Amino acid sequence: MTARFEFELKATDGKARTGVISTPRGEIRTPAFMPVGTAATVKAMMPESVRSTGADILLGNTYHLMLRPTAERIDRLGGLHKFMNWERPILTDSGGFQVMSLAGLRKLTEEGVTFKSHIDGSKHELTPERSMEIQRLLGSDIVMCFDECPALPADRDRIAESMRLSMRWAERSKTAFGDRPGHALFGIMQGGLEQDFREESAKALREIGFDGYAIGGLAVGEGQEAMFDCLDYTPEMLPKDKPRYLMGVGKPDDIVGAVKRGVDMMDCVLPSRSGRTGQVFTRRGVVNIKNARHADDPRPLDETVDSPARNYSRAYLHHVFRSNEMIAGMLLTWHNLRYFQDIMGEMRAAISEGRFDAWEDQFHAMRAMGDIDPL
Repeated sequence: MTARFEFELKATDGKARTGVISTPRGEIRTPAFMPVGTAATVKAMMPESVRSTGADILLGNTYHLMLRPTAERIDRLGGLHKFMNWERPILTDSGGFQVMSLAGLRKLTEEGVTFKSHIDGSKHELTPERSMEIQRLLGSDIVMCFDECPALPADRDRIAESMRLSMRWAERSKTAFGDRPGHALFGIMQGGLEQDFREESAKALREIGFDGYAIGGLAVGEGQEAMFDCLDYTPEMLPKDKPRYLMGVGKPDDIVGAVKRGVDMMDCVLPSRSGRTGQVFTRRGVVNIKNARHADDPRPLDETVDSPARNYSRAYLHHVFRSNEMIAGMLLTWHNLRYFQDIMGEMRAAISEGRFDAWEDQFHAMRAMGDIDPL
């Protein structure tokens, strides 16, 4: 434990890195996958269950918590950690993603964003200063700068305008964040798929100075090949002695490809959202538990993934999912989260031992085999 936020790089293998982020609330082993607890909960999971999957840190959502139950209420009740019974580190996004995803409900200016709540239509304003205030009230350990992220594809003029606005907002975020020992502020690189804009953004962020650096504006419609092309150069534009966080990623092969290119942290709703909709990730690829082929199958989803779902047959999971029983979403989400954390743990070990390429080859070979044959 430490009273400060610190990052120690332990080992590298090619561009892949493993290390430890130390915070007053505990250590975060990197590369790290952060389950998403949008509204102060990882859907279908108890916090204790999420921790049992191997997660060191969760992500909370500034926009959603600002609207309901409000950051002020959470602060009065002791902060987000106490409110949701998660005493380990929490990263909160800044609300910037909703600036993009709720574009039809907002007005964007130099000052910030005004928008109508998707819940009740009430009017709200989100600025760099207000985002920092909300995240302070929540008590998050890692705070994200407020930024603006255009959906891709977009033309160069739109990308440049957005990136430069985000850099001005990053400076305002840093000023508003102030001096908060034990808490960290991450800057967010923007620039779409344009290498020169990415370099301009990285330079601006380095000059401002942050505790960590995020790569934003990817996984927003560009496809995996384009994302990987961008990741071939973007992580190396950021300081080597600070954590690098790829926002909103992703599928298992996205995560492996990002780590291979030098990324330390990722988050995505996919494991929990997929679990609730019957999509299951296994070492041999994706399984759709809704399919009739599972109705008489006594075998587990993946006997190597140590979650409670391993104690139930595919036939049972198929039945409870088709019957709309709550246990289906719980078991499938638990399985998915554990599988994602297993990947992270295996990558940390492989990087430490200098065998990441061999591990990656085996990972892809297993997935290429496809799911086990029906009985």
